[in-house]
Amino acid sequence: MKIIVQLQRSGNYKLLFYDGKSVRGTAYVEMMATPRGPRPTKYRVRWGSKKEYVHTPSKELIAQLRESDVRMVKKDHLFEEFLEAFQVKAGTVNLCRMCLLDERYTPIEDETAITFGKNEKICLDCGRKELRREVSHIGRLGRDGIVHLEKLLASYRNLDRVLATLSPDKITMESAIFDKLEAHPVMTTASIDELPLPRIFVEASGVKQLMPAQHLAVEAGLLRGKDLLVVAATASGKTFIGEMAGIKNFMEGRGRTLFLVPLVALANQKYERFTERYARFAKSGLLTGTSRLNLPETRKIGDRNPQAPIIIGTYEGVDNMIRRGQKMQNIGTVIIDEVQMLEDKERGHRLDGMIARLKYLAPQAQFLYLSATIGSPKILAKKLNCTLVVYADRPVGLERYLLFLERKMKIPMIKQLTTEEYKRTSSKGFRGQTIIFTNARARCHTIADALGIRAAAYHAGLSSVERRDVEGKFLTGKLMAVVTTAALGAGVDFPASQVIFDALAMGRDWLSVQEFNQMGGRAGRPDFHDLGRVVILAEPGGSYSRENPGTEEEIAIKLLKGEMEEVAPVHEFEASSEEYVANAIACNGEEADLNRINTMMVGSMEPVLPDLVAHQLVEKHGTRLVMTPLARVMAEHFIGMERLLEIIRLTKCNTEPLDIIGELEYEDLHRDQRPEKKRGPGGGKPGERLREPEKRGHQPSVRERRQSNLSAEKPKHVQSEGAKMHVGHELSVKKQKVRRKR
Repeated sequence: MKIIVQLQRSGNYKLLFYDGKSVRGTAYVEMMATPRGPRPTKYRVRWGSKKEYVHTPSKELIAQLRESDVRMVKKDHLFEEFLEAFQVKAGTVNLCRMCLLDERYTPIEDETAITFGKNEKICLDCGRKELRREVSHIGRLGRDGIVHLEKLLASYRNLDRVLATLSPDKITMESAIFDKLEAHPVMTTASIDELPLPRIFVEASGVKQLMPAQHLAVEAGLLRGKDLLVVAATASGKTFIGEMAGIKNFMEGRGRTLFLVPLVALANQKYERFTERYARFAKSGLLTGTSRLNLPETRKIGDRNPQAPIIIGTYEGVDNMIRRGQKMQNIGTVIIDEVQMLEDKERGHRLDGMIARLKYLAPQAQFLYLSATIGSPKILAKKLNCTLVVYADRPVGLERYLLFLERKMKIPMIKQLTTEEYKRTSSKGFRGQTIIFTNARARCHTIADALGIRAAAYHAGLSSVERRDVEGKFLTGKLMAVVTTAALGAGVDFPASQVIFDALAMGRDWLSVQEFNQMGGRAGRPDFHDLGRVVILAEPGGSYSRENPGTEEEIAIKLLKGEMEEVAPVHEFEASSEEYVANAIACNGEEADLNRINTMMVGSMEPVLPDLVAHQLVEKHGTRLVMTPLARVMAEHFIGMERLLEIIRLTKCNTEPLDIIGELEYEDLHRDQRPEKKRGPGGGKPGERLREPEKRGHQPSVRERRQSNLSAEKPKHVQSEGAKMHVGHELSVKKQKVRRKR
């Protein structure tokens, strides 16, 4: 039996009788100084589950002490003197005070104890209970968030430090760190002079030594015409991999180079880079969409020559030429940057189709696919029929932080973090700069305005002149931060040392693990910084849409811990119909060639031909499919069959263009709420759901329809004032655009 002695107050002690498995009894002792030394004056004992304490002779206490292993929680001169008088030896033991209050025996050691309050030590279980009690006052923190805090507690062994992550006024970055990705030593690489590259290119590139990812690509057959999927971190030199192959192939007579990117801003950056370096011997052309507003700040920039030796374009900019039936002549190299966009909900099917069409139109070309983050790259490389090159090591270390904040506290915290980062200077002589990702353009301006003149909003709504102005100021260090939308995550090519996530959504949809890693990976450049930082500001209980499950702090944990999924898109009917028609135009309707293009796509498509024929959009003439003018409209304007038929229906019901536009916008508001209906086997007969409606009498305008619809039973989000305002806002914007065109 062990007897645990705990001082309550001067001269008063609590005793626990512990048999090695559980506490068998408790007792209270009052000690008093006498001429013979300290002696017990009162001794009360309670055994087992009894509720009453029984007054017991002090001689029984002395007998029990002599027969037991006596341990004192804290040294006490009075009780120790009493024990010495009766020749009882005693040691000390570290126990959890909170467990003692519940009459539990829990030894603790300095290495495993949780520090709480003024250097008090408690056990991990009590630390967790105290943590949950404190968190309950905050409310709204989900289960995943609490589990994360408990893991921090087990790691830090300091309850106050963990609780500080929930208090903006007490928080420290040291306490909020989630994990660290260590920097790796740079592997030895070849000198560019050793490679079989044109001398004029070597001199113009300004590169002396290959970076590791570039070295691995060369070893994998880059300069021997091999198709490659290159997966390497941001700032690992992937662009130059494409430059080496593209310029070499062009100068050796194997054809021109296509360099394709997802965003106009990124295309402009690449165009300026290539023009500055290689204009003396290889002109560059730019193929991107342009604004329909004829304003000085929105006019086209760059040489729009589709026959240039190097063509830099957006996916849709180049694909538009193919969809119009224009041939891509003499293409020797195709570089697809940010190939992880194959997983994008809105644009993935178009990138997938464009790659297949280019493979058909340029069968001898070398294809290079570049990405910083992609799931199951081996499987994707097999689908693309290319060799995989992976360089996972980061040349710059990365620290990732997670802070739990109410939404109103986010901007003050962003201001503090960006200001502190801007004060830091790396060993390379560059100041710390920040990219802030949020979920809406309006929020970009709100944050940028709060940060002051050294911050700027950066999104697709800005003109090209405005975007280039922001880019220039950031590159020269005049801005400490840019605030951008997650939608531009793949196109923000700024040398930032810190990335802050104000929101973990793109619009209303949560980011995927791949998107999050892509954006977070932009923190820390080897030529600029010594360390990269990623900071997530998660609002407990926060959400951007009732349709998307999860709260912001739960999504934060999933993104930080998650693994990227395999790139295996499944193209639904609307996407399949659009790509089928575009593929048919690329091969002039030859059915055998069309089937070949379809099989070259990474994703799977639904059978759409019966519906296209049923709606007289495609005609079959033997082994050839003939696209009607309306089918060509589908391809050239990037719309699917359902969208086209809806437009046709509306033109028969309404003569006012603004009503048609408003109706389409209104349908778009809640299209995502309707489940996609499958076609083909089990999905209804061809054309069944999309049969043109019967002729009716008076067709109400979109304004009348909307008024009646809003009063009818609709999903809650449509009945809300916010939804009504959104519809009105979209109509207003469309009216302004139509007036400008006129």
